[in-house]
Amino acid sequence: MSRKTIATNDHSPQRPLTPRTKHPLRRFLRKPFQIIRANFRAYLTINAIVYGSVIAGLVAAMVFPNLGAGQVVILEDNGTLDLVRSLLNTPWLFSLTILGVNVSTGALLIVLPSLIAPFAGIAIFAYKAFTLGLAMAPTTKIMAVTLIPHSLTALIEFQAYALLMFGAYILGRSWIRPATIGARNHRQGYVRGLQQLGWLSLSTLPLFIVGAIWEAFSLRYLVPPLIQWLL
Repeated sequence: MSRKTIATNDHSPQRPLTPRTKHPLRRFLRKPFQIIRANFRAYLTINAIVYGSVIAGLVAAMVFPNLGAGQVVILEDNGTLDLVRSLLNTPWLFSLTILGVNVSTGALLIVLPSLIAPFAGIAIFAYKAFTLGLAMAPTTKIMAVTLIPHSLTALIEFQAYALLMFGAYILGRSWIRPATIGARNHRQGYVRGLQQLGWLSLSTLPLFIVGAIWEAFSLRYLVPPLIQWLL
């Protein structure tokens, strides 16, 4: 039998040269960046709102110290500061608590209101970011030193909130103007916008996790020696 005949009769399955389906992890990493790239101007605007609100709170507390002091009193009265003190010596439990608080804050203040009323979560969290800026203001020497490592915490965690607000914007825009997402009606626009909000929400989890771990361990192991060294 000739080689040509053998080659003709060989019907064994051939492996495809390229995979037909994308790896789930690759899609998980790529999809949020595709959404951001397609709506980059809106993404930058949302970031300006988030970080601008925090900076406005910082500046307001420094110009009007009573505002910052009042926010600290609120945190003392509602038990937040007592909770922080009780968990400070157990950083892993502290980071888990921070993660739970941050995720629930994003869900309750940004995602849930935006599911009911377009863009509602953007306005609600912009005010929340302002009040957090009031509480973070370096109105004392200890607060000023604490803000050195905590500024990285704010950068990471507020980026996660910005992504949720960005998703809330896309949902609201798709809901009101379905054509912007290629939908035929408001219902289809809502569903497609909700899908993109879901992808962006998933992308916030790594940021929330890293931010929670850094916040807990920096407050436990970095801030105390910094205070002793600088003050």
